[in-house]
Amino acid sequence: MRLLRVLYQDDHYIAINKPAGLLVHRSEIDRSERRFALQLLRNQIGQHVYPIHRLDKPTAGVLLFGLSSEAASRAQLAFRQRQVQKEYLAVCRGYLPDSGVIDHPLSDNREKMERGEQERPPQAARTRYECLGTTEMPYPVGRYPGARYSLLKLIPETGRKHQLRRHLKHLSHPIVGDTRYGDGKHNRLFRDQFNSRRLLLFAVRLQLVHPFTGEPLCIESPLPKAMRPLFGTLNLPQQLPPAAPLINNGEPDDLD
Repeated sequence: MRLLRVLYQDDHYIAINKPAGLLVHRSEIDRSERRFALQLLRNQIGQHVYPIHRLDKPTAGVLLFGLSSEAASRAQLAFRQRQVQKEYLAVCRGYLPDSGVIDHPLSDNREKMERGEQERPPQAARTRYECLGTTEMPYPVGRYPGARYSLLKLIPETGRKHQLRRHLKHLSHPIVGDTRYGDGKHNRLFRDQFNSRRLLLFAVRLQLVHPFTGEPLCIESPLPKAMRPLFGTLNLPQQLPPAAPLINNGEPDDLD
């Protein structure tokens, strides 16, 4: 595997552009997997790194590690207190309004039941979105003569498991390429017409106040080069939108 792309590094932190299909660390999600971002980065820079947050295996983009346990702990506290803002780009089915908020509680009871753990009630979950562009392709899907898609900027205000993917499914606008929460007909269209076999969800920006210096820190990852021809075909914007203002909600949250 090629070297991981380092987006940012200082005395306390290092951020990489995690490729799609790579787990952050060993997990029960995929016991057969033998490659992990944590171990690959450790070997690449020759020192231990400490995970701070997660990205789903199929999601590419900004992933932050601490270079010490103290650095990781300080950043994890910022995540729990919602002092970190994450921004994503996603291609979803259908047209959405220019902007909106998805306020829909989510539970992880299915996963807990599979592990034999106690159920808990759904947890509050909010996602802000902005529609950056729309497109219609001349391919029939189901009873429709064409296929419509939107490019969204997504900002999760909470951190629930698979929040963005589940929230877009809740709106009946699932993310293209999502084999768990998505629409198989549209996933097949992208495979057959565009040879696109991946989840079209990208963690493009992470903002926080640096836990040691107190200075604003904004880490960005451009759209993967491999995706640019597809976005060109779809006539969707390829440049990152301006950064949204960093909002400190100041409430406890999960690390997800």
